[in-house]
Amino acid sequence: MFDQAPPSPTTADDAVLLHARDARGVHTLTFNNPRGFNVLSEAMLAALQAAVDAVAADAQARLVVIAANGKAFCAGHDLKQMRASPELGYYQKLFAQCSRLMLAIRHLEVPVIARVQGLATAAGCQLVAQCDLAVASDKASFGVNGIDVGLFCATPGVALSRNILPKQAMEMLLTGDFISAEEARARGLVNRVVTADALDAAVEALVERILAKPREAIAMGKALFYRQLETGIASAYQLAGQTMACNMALDVAQEGVQAFIDKRAPAWRP
Repeated sequence: MFDQAPPSPTTADDAVLLHARDARGVHTLTFNNPRGFNVLSEAMLAALQAAVDAVAADAQARLVVIAANGKAFCAGHDLKQMRASPELGYYQKLFAQCSRLMLAIRHLEVPVIARVQGLATAAGCQLVAQCDLAVASDKASFGVNGIDVGLFCATPGVALSRNILPKQAMEMLLTGDFISAEEARARGLVNRVVTADALDAAVEALVERILAKPREAIAMGKALFYRQLETGIASAYQLAGQTMACNMALDVAQEGVQAFIDKRAPAWRP
């Protein structure tokens, strides 16, 4: 177990991404390009992928928080960088890289929480939608406004349409209009909205609630949750039943049920 992330370019104070790990196994990945609105440049995508890979390799990891420094959470892809390489092959590679990252977040065994303090637009909004949970400041706003520059936010639409109702997603994609944090909560894009000064406490409260639960059950549950969403209902029930059976066979579930019967707190290992 390590108290900080392994040495890498992502840990330097002047890096585009800061990666820290506390003694509880909570990895915090912080976008650190506030002047550039924390865009998903090639460097940022590479750093975030490396950090997610490090979490996946950490058997003691319990949770990930994705945060940002500055006024913007993430303003999407770096349009200047994209405009400098006007070749189809480059664009295909860039968007494939971003899609791999989003899927890597989904495939992590541990939950991922977006701590959204400001603007989240285009691929930045996609990232919020891709995270398992999201807590937002009431100062945050959300949009998939690529259409404003003639670029329909197709890949952000994949994650967005799996969070909110299709017609709501399509309206955002077609108009480029932004929604407030409270509207994002009402539509299901974020879980909680709090004042800016309460954001850290709200994220920490959610972290503590999750850390109090057994890692094995959460890992099984997260994997099943997303698998069943993409299949028919009969197959979903088959998958869910098998997962619950395997989960019930775990020591943590046996202890939890016995503790309920004994009317005591379960003695799960930390």
